[in-house]
Amino acid sequence: MKVISIAGSPRQPSRSTALLALSQQWLTEHGVEVISYRLQDFTAEDLLFANFDSPQLKTLISELASADGLLIATPVYKASFAGALKTLLDLLPERALEHKVVLPLATAGSSGHMLAIDYALKPVLNALKAQEVLQGVFAEDRLIGQYQRFPAELDSTLQVRLEDALETFLVALGHRHALTQARAKHQPTYA
Repeated sequence: MKVISIAGSPRQPSRSTALLALSQQWLTEHGVEVISYRLQDFTAEDLLFANFDSPQLKTLISELASADGLLIATPVYKASFAGALKTLLDLLPERALEHKVVLPLATAGSSGHMLAIDYALKPVLNALKAQEVLQGVFAEDRLIGQYQRFPAELDSTLQVRLEDALETFLVALGHRHALTQARAKHQPTYA
């Protein structure tokens, strides 16, 4: 199984990226191939001026096409996910997440932003035709310590919630992968 991860924080290091890194490690330990992207992998000009011919964007789109899922992390600013991440998502084709399982992760300074995943990020992921957007993991900044180094230190309740979400993601990826393999096997060939 293959997952694309996108670190949607414009700042490095960041708490959301630390949460993403722990998730990537967990998935890798469970046999999932993880291909990582950060906002910093794309030039500001390409994002700002909607360069659909960007080589980095084309590579991301190609990798997404062959992936079973997407792991996406973002900080929450002003009750929504990072604007630079929105810009990147806007450049993806309309069906970029078709047949994909998505696990969103978000961090913010207070629990007042807890619904940002549901009301801001999920609608965009659904517009990209994600097959299934799982219950995301929201974490208050105070629950993530030592985020400047790997591994970050997570509050024990956050650690449990993250592992539960990753287990659910892994099961959903397995179902999606099996279905994709079955479809490929039964595709008619035309001479």
